[in-house]
Formats: sequence, structure tokens, C-alpha cells
Amino acid sequence: MFLFILLSALVLCGCAQYSSDQCNWTGSGLTHESHARDVEQVYLRCAEGSLEWLYPTGAVIVNLRPNLPSSTRLLVCLKPRRDSRGAALFLERAGELRPLLSEEEQAAGVVRCFGLQEGALFVEASARRDINRRVTAFQYQLIPAQTPGDWPHSPAVACRPCTDDQLLMALCTSDFAVRGRIHHVEEDDDDEGQVSALLWLSRVYRQKSGVFVSGRGRWTGRVKMPVRCDPRAGHDEFLFTGHLRFGEPWVTCAPRYTHFLTLYRSALHAGTNPCHIHTD
Repeated sequence: MFLFILLSALVLCGCAQYSSDQCNWTGSGLTHESHARDVEQVYLRCAEGSLEWLYPTGAVIVNLRPNLPSSTRLLVCLKPRRDSRGAALFLERAGELRPLLSEEEQAAGVVRCFGLQEGALFVEASARRDINRRVTAFQYQLIPAQTPGDWPHSPAVACRPCTDDQLLMALCTSDFAVRGRIHHVEEDDDDEGQVSALLWLSRVYRQKSGVFVSGRGRWTGRVKMPVRCDPRAGHDEFLFTGHLRFGEPWVTCAPRYTHFLTLYRSALHAGTNPCHIHTD
């Protein structure tokens, strides 16, 4: 009888400390307050999810272990909640820490990305006695990385043309692939490093969500681009492909449509195109 009561107490205590599934983790530092240097190990196995750490004390090491082949090259992108505070985020590898997101950057909504192979995520509580009303919270998302050069601490890679192979594959594997032109560009209020572009489209080849909508005889939608790419409104048509990052559509490849059409027809003739679309 005593053993059953003891086991029941342990289960209840564990539930009070944290809740977790394969994708998300929620925990409380109150269980560590008497020994604030405790380090908790967390394992998450999904392509996206979230972490919420109430009253952070000590540290949490987040190990991302997606159920994918080890050869798959992935980026991990983190988007902090605007009210996230009480801890700083680092990359940890072989006992060495590299700064990733400070408290100030979290409050500003800065998004950071890093290569999954670069190490684990180390979340360290700030050295404060007053932990009331402090919550460290962020979303994470794993996305394909085309090359090692795609690993800057930024939600978007450097502005450079996609290779022909990357472009043909992007047509098949991107979250969206559309043909059209940039009608209007405006700075993003939430991030000085990105802009929002309004696209007017003549063709939607694929999309996984309702980013682009049809109305008044035209498909339209807004996409995100790094400001350093210097996108401009004009009448030239492009093929826009990209992925959703925390629900926002980011452009990854955007060749002129005439270039894409020449490339696609050449690949079609050679039998090397990875998928088919109607180009009429």
C-alpha cells in the first residue's frame, strides 16, 4: 500500500514539473529553485513545436531528434514569443556555448536559425532572484538546408541565385510555387531585415495553405523576402518558390520566368525534370 502511494506521488510530482510530448515541452523552474544550477535534458522529435519554461531557473538542454535519416541536412529556426524573458539561448556542443538569442533579441521577436548538426539548444536562466512573471517561450521549426552556406543565424539565406538543380527541385518540393510579378514592396514593421512583397499572379502551380487567394479575376498574395535582396515592383514575371516559416511564406528561389521556362523545357526534353507542370 505504501509503495503504491509513493509511486502515485512521484507521478503527480512529475506532472507538476513539466508536460511533454514528441513535439512540445512545458516546464517550471520552481522545482529547481532550491538548487538553481540544475540542468534538465529535453528530447523533441518533431519537425516543429514549442517550448514554454515558466519561472526559469538553472538550465534546459533541448535535444532535437527528428525521425529522419541522419544524412538529411536541416536548419533549426527559432521564433521567440514577444513576452519571452528570463533566459538566454545558446548553442551547446562539446561543453562549449555560443550565443544565439539574448533576452533583448527575444523581446524584439528576432528569429534565428542554425544547422541541426551544430549542436543542442542550451536555454540558461538569467541570474535573478525575482523570477515572478518570467516565462521563456519560443517555437521551433526544422527546414531543409540546401547547402552548408544556408546556415546563417537568420530566417532567410543569403541572396544568391538558386542553381538549376535547386530550382527544378524547388518546383516540386516547395510549400508554394507561383508565376507572377511584384506589384508592391513595403518594409516589415516587425523586422527591419525583411520586406513584404505583394504579388500579382498569373498562375498558381502549388501551395500548401491559403497564402494566395483568387479575387476579381486575379490571384494575389504576400510573401516575405530579406531586405538585402532588394526586391522591386515591376512588370517582369518571375517564378516564386518558397516555404512557410512559422506560418509566413518566405521566398527561396525567384528566377525570371523566361529563364525557368528555358530550363524546364530543356530538362523535360532530357528527361531529367523531377516533376511536371503545365507551362501553357
